[in-house]
Amino acid sequence: MNNAADAIGKMDVQSTTAGPASTDRDIKRRRVLDILDVSGRDSLLLTSQTALSWYLEGSRIHVGWAADPVAAMLVDREGDHLITFSNEAERLRHEEVPDDVAVHEVPWFGSPRDAAARMGSGTSPLEERDVARQLRDARQPLLAGEAERYARLNADAAAALTDVLTGVAPETTEFEVAGRLAGRIVDAGAEPMVLLCNGASRAQYRHPLPTSAPLGRRAMAVVCARRHGMVANMSRWVRFDDGSPRELDAETRIAAVEADIFAATVPGARLNDILRQAAAAYERHGFGPDEWRLHHQGGPAGYAGRDPRATEMTDEEVFLNGAFTWNPSGPGVKIEDTVMLTETGIRVLSVDGRWPVADVGGLSRPITLQL
Repeated sequence: MNNAADAIGKMDVQSTTAGPASTDRDIKRRRVLDILDVSGRDSLLLTSQTALSWYLEGSRIHVGWAADPVAAMLVDREGDHLITFSNEAERLRHEEVPDDVAVHEVPWFGSPRDAAARMGSGTSPLEERDVARQLRDARQPLLAGEAERYARLNADAAAALTDVLTGVAPETTEFEVAGRLAGRIVDAGAEPMVLLCNGASRAQYRHPLPTSAPLGRRAMAVVCARRHGMVANMSRWVRFDDGSPRELDAETRIAAVEADIFAATVPGARLNDILRQAAAAYERHGFGPDEWRLHHQGGPAGYAGRDPRATEMTDEEVFLNGAFTWNPSGPGVKIEDTVMLTETGIRVLSVDGRWPVADVGGLSRPITLQL
C-alpha cells in the first residue's frame, strides 16, 4: 500500500470510532488533509466534476449534465473555498453548497480555477492530477450516507428499466425506449448521463447509441444515472421469443465470467490483477482469449461511471465498502450491475424485485426478460 493509501486506511479506522459528531463531510475533509500531509503541501485545488461532487456531498456544481463544473474548490488547512461565476453564486449558496463552505465570486467572463489557485498561502496548490490516485483511493470506501444514497439511486434506476422494458413491443423503436427511460430517470430527480439501446438488428454494437430502428425480437437497454453526484450503471435485456440455443448458452457463460470477476473483487486485490483474472475467465467459459480486449470491463464506480476503468496499468487497491460496476460482454451478450463490496461479500445495489433473476455463484443475477 502506498503512503497516501495507508494514511487513508488509518484514518478510516479512526473515523469508525470517532462517534456521531463525525459527519461524512468531516471524514472527507480529513482524507484530503491526509493527502496534503503525505505530500507536504498546504492546499489542493479541486476542479473536476468527480472530485467536487464527492467532496461536496453531491452538490450540483454544473449546468449542463455532461459539461465542466462552473466552480473550482480550494481546500486548505483553514477551510474550504468555492470560487464560482457571479451568475451561479446565488443558486449554489442557497441550494447546493454546504454551509461550512465559503463561496467566492468572479465575473462570468473570469476563471474560477485561476482565482482559486491565487487564494492559497503563497505557494501554488496541489493540482488534482498530482494526486489523482490518492483521490481515487479517498473516494472508494463509501461512507454511510453515501452508501444509502447510492443504494436508493440504483434501486430507482433499476425500477425505471423494469417499468419501461415491460411495456415495449417488437415495433417499439430504440429512440422510444431511450426517451421513456430519460423521463423516468429525470422524474426520479436524477440525470441520465448515458442511455443506450439496441434492437436485434444492432445487437453487435457494445455501445449502441439509440436510433429509429425497431427493437425486433430482442433488445438491450443501458442506463447510467447520476444523483447526488453518484452514477448508477446497469444493463438489461428483453426478448419476444424463446431465444436460440446459442443465445441462451452465451447468456449463461457471460454470467459465469461475471461471477469469476466478483470472486476476484476482494479487499487488497489490485485492479489490473482482477482484469487478468477476467481475461482468464473469458477463455475458461468459452469466449476465447481475446474477447476481453473488445470492450472495457468496468471497474470501481461511484462519483464517475468508472473511477477508473480497470486496465493492465491500473494497480490501485480494492477497498472494503467500495462500489464497482463490472460489465463483461461478448457477441450479442452483456451483463452489468452496480455492486458494493461489503464485509459479507458482493452486494448488488441495482436491484428491482420484479425483474427475473437466476442464482449465479450465490448471487441473484438478472436474466433476459421474456415478453
